[in-house]
Amino acid sequence: MAAARARQDTLTKPAGSLGRLEELSILIAGIQGKARPSIENKAMFTMAADHGVVVERVGNWPQEVTVQMVENFLRGGAGINVLARQTGTRIILVDMGVASDLKPHPQLIVRKIGHATGNICRGPAMTAEQAVQAIKAGIDIVNGEVKKGLDIAGTGDMGIGNTTASSAVFAAMTGLPVEKVTGRGTGLTDEQLAHKVDCVRRALESNKPDRSNPVDVLAKVGGFEIGGLAGVMLGAAAQRLPVVIDGFISGAAALIALGLAPPLKDYLIAGHVSAEAGHAAMLQYMGLKPLLNLEMRLGEGTGAALCIFIAEAAVRTLNEMATFGEAGVTEGE
Repeated sequence: MAAARARQDTLTKPAGSLGRLEELSILIAGIQGKARPSIENKAMFTMAADHGVVVERVGNWPQEVTVQMVENFLRGGAGINVLARQTGTRIILVDMGVASDLKPHPQLIVRKIGHATGNICRGPAMTAEQAVQAIKAGIDIVNGEVKKGLDIAGTGDMGIGNTTASSAVFAAMTGLPVEKVTGRGTGLTDEQLAHKVDCVRRALESNKPDRSNPVDVLAKVGGFEIGGLAGVMLGAAAQRLPVVIDGFISGAAALIALGLAPPLKDYLIAGHVSAEAGHAAMLQYMGLKPLLNLEMRLGEGTGAALCIFIAEAAVRTLNEMATFGEAGVTEGE
């Protein structure tokens, strides 16, 4: 990082004039352990799963949409497909626990822990063993992609009901009031939001997750894709890869992963701040400063994909700009 910072200070620009691009390039140099880091092979890990809490009518979309959207991903028609194509990012699509069995597809990795989680309002989402299995799946998938070539990882999600589970994880891991961490998801009315808040509160009261034990929180009120994404973050950091996290669901996964391994924070890049209520507070709690605020709340990894492009731009300016000496430009005082 010191070597990268020293190079930044000799490039043909006023010191610090590229702002957070400079900071980002120095961070990535440290993560990769290279004074001249590189970002060529980029991957988005988008994990899909269903949530039993949908029977409580916490949203406006039926559970079948998860399957339909996974099929849309595989056809290349979703938002994340468009942005991944534009940024040259390959998508690693994983079925972590979709309620239905999907048709085999060469671009779909099936690591199904179960056919949707349990209804967290009436019991645990999964067993502790399943929670560990989900995390390990994420680690395994990252390790497999590293063998193909990987310089940076992004995280994304798909699953009807997952903002409810993520709100429960957020409240459980931080102790913050439920009403402060629960948002409108897919666009709830005030009455629907009040019901959703009540569901999250009941989930915490009935399960009593232990905030000192992140695996217990994941098992009691989380989701299969949340566990998988936590594994992706841990696995990527272990391979010295920067991880760009997306929105609220990725943030919930990061809370679990950070609870397991606090040093992970230095490997995480907050892609953007979501319009979902609570996400700004979530990033603040983790000490992460988002790169973008575009009022996005789609998920899938869309915000992270945009910021993988920004990370690549940061590294390229560090590597490809000329120094004052190389350009024959007189350096300012």
